[in-house]
Formats: sequence, structure tokens, C-alpha cells
Amino acid sequence: MFAKLTITAAADKLAKNEISAYELTEAALKRIEETDEQVKAFITVTKEEALKTAAEIDKKRRQGEKLGVLAGIPVAYKDNMCTDGVLTTCASKMLHNFIPPYSATVVELLQQAGSVMLGKTNLDEFAIGSSTENSAFFTTHNPWDLQRVAGGSSGGSAAAVAAGQVLFALGTDTGGSIRQPSAFCGVVGLKPTYGLVSRYGVVAFSSSLDQVGPITKSVEDCALVMNVLAQHDPRDSTSVKLDTADYTASLTGEVKGLKIGVPKEYFGEGIDPRVKAAVHKALDVLISLGAEAGEISLPLTEYTIPVYYLIAPAELSSNLARFDGVRYGYRSEADDLEAMYIKTRSEGLGTEVKRRIMLGTYALSADRYDDFYLKALKARTLIRQDFDRAFAQYDLLLTPTTPNVSYIKGEVKDLLTEYMNDYCTAGASLAGLPAISVPCGYVDGLPVGMQLIGKPFAEATILRAAHAYEQNCGLERKLPTLNEMGGSPSEQV
Repeated sequence: MFAKLTITAAADKLAKNEISAYELTEAALKRIEETDEQVKAFITVTKEEALKTAAEIDKKRRQGEKLGVLAGIPVAYKDNMCTDGVLTTCASKMLHNFIPPYSATVVELLQQAGSVMLGKTNLDEFAIGSSTENSAFFTTHNPWDLQRVAGGSSGGSAAAVAAGQVLFALGTDTGGSIRQPSAFCGVVGLKPTYGLVSRYGVVAFSSSLDQVGPITKSVEDCALVMNVLAQHDPRDSTSVKLDTADYTASLTGEVKGLKIGVPKEYFGEGIDPRVKAAVHKALDVLISLGAEAGEISLPLTEYTIPVYYLIAPAELSSNLARFDGVRYGYRSEADDLEAMYIKTRSEGLGTEVKRRIMLGTYALSADRYDDFYLKALKARTLIRQDFDRAFAQYDLLLTPTTPNVSYIKGEVKDLLTEYMNDYCTAGASLAGLPAISVPCGYVDGLPVGMQLIGKPFAEATILRAAHAYEQNCGLERKLPTLNEMGGSPSEQV
């Protein structure tokens, strides 16, 4: 069944000519057709382009051309990544008709690797939110329970993978927007170290925080995608030049002697006790495999949310100033230029986006800059130093990914509760650290995510530990029951 296929399994079938890339793509498109009316993961589906690309891959394979592991594998991109000739909306009315003339570097890399783009996935508008309820078009539903949120802002990408519509997807993570929806949807999501993956061609939210990363069904799949994405890009001034790594080589299953720190602040008040229990059970698995663990303190954790919600909106305020109705995107009719600016931004931007723009603009204002933004930058440095001290003793940190499992759509009414969804993830983002979310159990039938945080550029260590856990946890890999969505699972592949 297509919905159960991993990249590894599909690549093996393709290499053995048991299926063709065209057949695999057809199965994926059928799966989307069957389920997306209910899941609502996709803003745009590129059916014709996908089938054409798949046919080209099959032709190359028949001609004996050497192809990579991802050749012919269906992928979806979060709709804030530019795709040449394909609508890129950021789930905003402001860009409802924007078709970019170039592709983001990550899209180019995967195209060069032979991946087949199936379309663009839904998100919180301009990646601002943690539930995908802030999309200007529609809310993405969690495949595990259609009444619940898929998480955000990469909710469309996580839901598409969880629902078996694609074999993997790309998301972006600013304060947790890959890891949090991956936890809610029961899939694997990796936020790489800041600077490891190019941001060129990705519509900016918070430039010092944004990172692109993979959302997959398994840790091995995640490593395969990272082998392609982790490339230096001279077009991105924040891109770091490192030796090319083979992350799959780190998946040895060996964690003996690995030192894991367990920050007590991530298991305190506000974390669902059932989530804590599932994460502690996951820790026990790693200990049984030979890892060592100890409780530590990250005393500045309580400041991560206020610091994040000063820095990110401030950078957002600057980055979104370009959307004024003059150069591209939505434009309102008005009698003069100033009125056009005001009306365009008022009509073209959603409530949460405008709220954060105002917050960021206020923090950057001349009489508030020192009191808010500058202090937040200083606190960010102290938070990073908190992590540095922890990593002087430990190789990895283990925490819940989210304080709770997915919640009912519309259930969270107050902003503070919504913002606290990033409590477990924002710290690693502020420190620029790599972090992965891996499914580690279920609460009331809904997935729970375990987060592993590593030292800068220690993706190999994170993936090694996550893979060892995944292979030895004894956790049944469940799939959402999609029959209730009005479509039967595709059995083509």
C-alpha cells in the first residue's frame, strides 16, 4: 500500500524495477485525490508536471543512467518555498497570485536528485502560527482526528506525510514549526543547525531563526533527505561551508556511552503528565541500549518564549515591509499612494500576521528598542550559553517536543496558550541548534513526540540516537485510519 511506503522501501522497489516512478507518482496523486478533501494538506497540486518528471526519471533509468536514492520519490514543499513557474502563496491573500521566476535552493537540490514535486502544502500565513488555523485559505486537519489541528506552521507538510499522500515533505522551522506539527501528526521532523541548509528562495519570517528541514516517516528517510539538503550555498550569506556528510552512515544503532541530559524545566508545570510518561519511557529505551542519562537544569528556559516573541516579530516586521502592493502580490484600489499602502496591508494580511507586525514594530521603535529588542538579544545570548554549559557535559538533550498532544480546532482561544505550544522547541531555535522530533507513544490514540537536541552541526549524533530508539522501542508504527475521511486507502503500490 502506497500510504505505508517509506523512501527506503520505495527506492528499493524502483531500483529493482518492481514499480516505475510513473506508477509511484500516480499512486501518490490518487492518494491525494482520495483524502485531501478531508485532510486539506495541499494548496496546489502539480499533477501534470509530476507525471512528466516521473516519466523522465523512468526514461533515464531505462537508459542505464546512474540515479540517486531520491530519484522518482514524491515530495511536497511548504508553500513558502519559491518554485519556478508554480504558485507560491505563503497561505496569504497577499500572495494569492504570485508565481516566482526561480526556485529555492532546496527545491533545486531535490529536483537535481530526481525527486518528483507533487505540489505545495498549506501553512499558517507567512509561517506565523502553530496550528495552521491561520492560513488565509483553510485549516489543515490532523489525519489522526479530523477535528484536531495538524500543528504549525508546517501543518500541511506534516499532515501530507502522515496521511500517506507523499513519502516526504519539506517544512520550515522558526520556533518549532517542523518539530511541533511532526509530533502532532506522528512523523519524524528535523530542524537542522542554523546555516546548514540554504534559505535562499524561502520567504523570510525571522531571518536569524528560519531553517528548512525534512518531514519523513522514518529517521532513515530523514537522513537520506539531509544528504541532499546539507550543501553550502553561496547565494545564502548565512550558509555554512562544511565537508559533505553521509548521514545514513551514522545510523549504526549504537548509543552505548552516549550521554543524554534531561532538562528538568522541560518536564515541569504545563506539560501533560501522560506526555511526560511517554518521553520518560523513550529515555528508558535509550538507557537500555547503553546510553547514560542525568537530570540537568537550563535555568533560563522560562525566558525562551518572551525572548522568541520579541525577536521573531521584530524581524517579521522588517521582512514583511516589502509586501506593500507596489511590486507584486495583492493590491487594493485607492485614491492615493499612502491610502493604497494602508488598504493593501489591511486587506491582504491576516489578523495574526498584523498582530505580530505591530508587536515587532513596537519593539523596534526608537523609545522601546533598548528596553525590549536589545534586551531580548542579550537574553538570547544567555540562553545559548545555557545550552553550551549543558553540552559541556552531555552529547544530547532529551525533552518532550510539545507540552500536549494535538487539540481540537478552535479550542485554544487565548494567545498565551497558543504561544506556549513552542515552549519545548523555541530554545533550540534561539540557540541555532539541531533538533529532531520522533514519535514515542500515544495518548488517547494521538501521537506524542520526543525531542532530541544536539550540539551545533551534530545532526549525525541526533540521527544516530533517534534511529537507535526507533529500531528498538517496540512501538507499533501506526497509520491514521483514513476510511473515516470518505476515501479508501490506495492499494496501487
